[in-house]
Amino acid sequence: MLKLKHLIAAVGLVFAMPLAAQEPVNLDELLQQLKDGKFAQTQDNQAREARFQAQAAEQAQILREAIAQRDRLEQLSAELESQFETNERDLAALEDALTQRMGSLKELFGVLQQVAGDTASTLQNSYVSVEFPGRSDALSDLAQKMGSSSKLASIEEIESVWFALQQEMTESGKVSNFETEVTLANGEKVTKPVVRVGTFNMVADGQYLELVPGTDAVAELIRQPSGRFTATAEALEQGDEQPVKFGLDPTGGSILGLLVQAPNLKERIDQGDTVGYIIIALGIIGLLIALERFVTLTLMGGKVKRQLKQSEAKQDNPLGRVMAVQDKYPQVDTETLELKLSEAILREVPKITRNLTFIKIISVVAPLLGLLGTVTGMINTFQAITLFGTGDPKLMAGGISQALVTTVLGLVVAIPMTLLFATLNTRSKNIVHVLQEQASGIIAERSERGH
Repeated sequence: MLKLKHLIAAVGLVFAMPLAAQEPVNLDELLQQLKDGKFAQTQDNQAREARFQAQAAEQAQILREAIAQRDRLEQLSAELESQFETNERDLAALEDALTQRMGSLKELFGVLQQVAGDTASTLQNSYVSVEFPGRSDALSDLAQKMGSSSKLASIEEIESVWFALQQEMTESGKVSNFETEVTLANGEKVTKPVVRVGTFNMVADGQYLELVPGTDAVAELIRQPSGRFTATAEALEQGDEQPVKFGLDPTGGSILGLLVQAPNLKERIDQGDTVGYIIIALGIIGLLIALERFVTLTLMGGKVKRQLKQSEAKQDNPLGRVMAVQDKYPQVDTETLELKLSEAILREVPKITRNLTFIKIISVVAPLLGLLGTVTGMINTFQAITLFGTGDPKLMAGGISQALVTTVLGLVVAIPMTLLFATLNTRSKNIVHVLQEQASGIIAERSERGH
């Protein structure tokens, strides 16, 4: 009963709120308020319905106006569509007429567009653009304009293409001197005089320059070619009107770029690593020994020849010391004298042939060390191939080239060492032969006197 009372009170509050009635005191007042609220709501609904019916004519008028506007727009759309189709037919007819009237002229302008684009690309990579900057911009704009629209090029634009081509051909046969900004190898930018040789090379202060791609700027090559090429660059800068020798790159820098990448002699030697250094050290030692032996044997041979012309034995040469044996033992028999002379010759032979064996050993060991370095380098190359695969031929070529350097060094040392050993060995044998010959003569003379 209590819950029902609360529910009725809540409903009464809901309907009584629009009326702003006072809170009911009892159930009769609550019932009366509910009646009053329902009556007021009914009146509001009737008023709204009356207003809607009163505006029905106005809404109908708005609907009729909207329908009329739709019909007008549909008619306008049909007219515009018809006009569009007409314009399309007229445009196609005009394009056909334009194509027929242009004839081969259209093909000519197509070729002009292609030539302008190609020429702009060529001028961007030309040394002439350093002296005459901004030449390629106008041609690039012309090629882009002719490609993106159907507008024809003017006479002035056609002449600009012809002028750019003629200028490039003319400047390709000139040696020009001018000043421009150069980026040095250390990154510093300096304005200095440069010499341009046609469209092939550009030098400054005896250094070759390269064109920075996509710009009209130049920079010194970080790695210059060998001295004989830079010497020709200096001669070109210092030359007057007389012809001078110059290392010209007809490819415009491609061959020069490959040339500077080639390792020089020191870098080749460095590729031999430890084995290469050992081979070079042995070669230097062998060369020093050969030089000492060559000087010694030359002086010794000269003294022996002078001793042959003298009857008095001197102690400053091997032959004199051998000849002194007969004066030391004048009364011995022939057999004893022969033994004494043989002993004296054997005593002189080590002095004559000293260190020749070491030169021969170097001539044999050097190519073996070179082979060792080659095998080691090939092992490293195959290990790199195992790790990185064979996708990069430069990796294999570089490793094989490095491996073969030691073989070259070994042969470079072995060949002269072999020749030096043969020469020095022949000289030493000639001196020993003279000693033996003179000893035989002394024995024959003593034997004759004995008889």
